[in-house]
Amino acid sequence: MKLKWLYHYLLRLSAHPRAAWMLGAVSFLESSVFPIPPDAFLLPMGLSRPQRAYRYALVTTVTSVLGGLFGYALGYFFYETIGILVVKAYHLESAMQIYQEGFLKWGIWVILVKGLTPIPYKLVTIASGIAQFDLVSFILASVITRGARFFLIAFLLRQFGDQAKKFIEERLTLVLWGFFLLLLVGILAIFVIG
Repeated sequence: MKLKWLYHYLLRLSAHPRAAWMLGAVSFLESSVFPIPPDAFLLPMGLSRPQRAYRYALVTTVTSVLGGLFGYALGYFFYETIGILVVKAYHLESAMQIYQEGFLKWGIWVILVKGLTPIPYKLVTIASGIAQFDLVSFILASVITRGARFFLIAFLLRQFGDQAKKFIEERLTLVLWGFFLLLLVGILAIFVIG
């Protein structure tokens, strides 16, 4: 019952005149400090207004990249003060070490692959700053990977919006468990694959 309430609340929220601003704020913060991925807002907003799905994807992409720059700055300039607090708050100390080693070995591919997965993007952004990864490459990789992810969601919402909404509403618990399972797999990938 609570899951349905949350789902319908997000659908109502997406009809708010400032919904895109709220989506942008969540997307910005998720890239540096916030625990909830913007997909949790992008999906219901796109379901309630599929004609705006691409606009929402653009807002999410731009604000995610801007938030990623903030996360990068946390790692580059403020890791010893603020950045470490974010990492410790989510118990990602060992994952941060794995990412730093990954940057040395794989470079830009770390951003391109990890930015598409449902892992905490803040880890990628802060680690990029700590590793002092080339800023232009970081921005380009972030635009590509985050844009691909959010515009794919928008495309699917435009193509299958009504069918997806019906499916989700009929199987809400299953869909949410699937989302959390994907998130868990992404987090486990941090520790297993690096």
